[in-house]
Amino acid sequence: MGAKMSSFGSDKPAPWPPAKQPDERLATFAGGCFWSVELAFQRLPGVVATCVGYAQGSTPNPTYEQVCSGRTGHTEAVQLIYRPAEVSFDELCTAFLNKIDPKQKGGQGNDMGSQYRTGIYWHDDEQQKVAQARLAAIPGCAVEAEPVREFWPAEEYHQQYLEKGGRFGRKQCAAKGCNDPIRCYG
Repeated sequence: MGAKMSSFGSDKPAPWPPAKQPDERLATFAGGCFWSVELAFQRLPGVVATCVGYAQGSTPNPTYEQVCSGRTGHTEAVQLIYRPAEVSFDELCTAFLNKIDPKQKGGQGNDMGSQYRTGIYWHDDEQQKVAQARLAAIPGCAVEAEPVREFWPAEEYHQQYLEKGGRFGRKQCAAKGCNDPIRCYG
């Protein structure tokens, strides 16, 4: 069976991760709908690559439709490769926490459901310490803090979705340092 096509590409999972250099690390964040969170991270100097996908669930290699059903346990997430010499994990957490409402439970904005819950999923002890300290400092924080269990890349058409134009064909700038407002659906 062939892959369905959208105006942005295939419904096959995106290839991920690319080869990392020795000075690069992975980080994984979930902040509601993954499109706007990805664009915020794309704009950060020191972030080398981003991939939207599905984290923390029980179904191997889920589809968008399966995740949206709420039955797989996944949350929409962004995994990124960054250079700690250019941007620290703490700075990534700051950008993330400035993008979301860390006190909102069960989603972000109008996107509600387990697939839209928020989380910082660490890859090593240093990230764990930073994530736990940052979240502990927020009274009433609803952001999960867990080791990353699994990350499955989303379908290719979801990757860099807002940069490509989103639902309405209005491309958004992903240039480093850009601070234009992010339109959630394009």
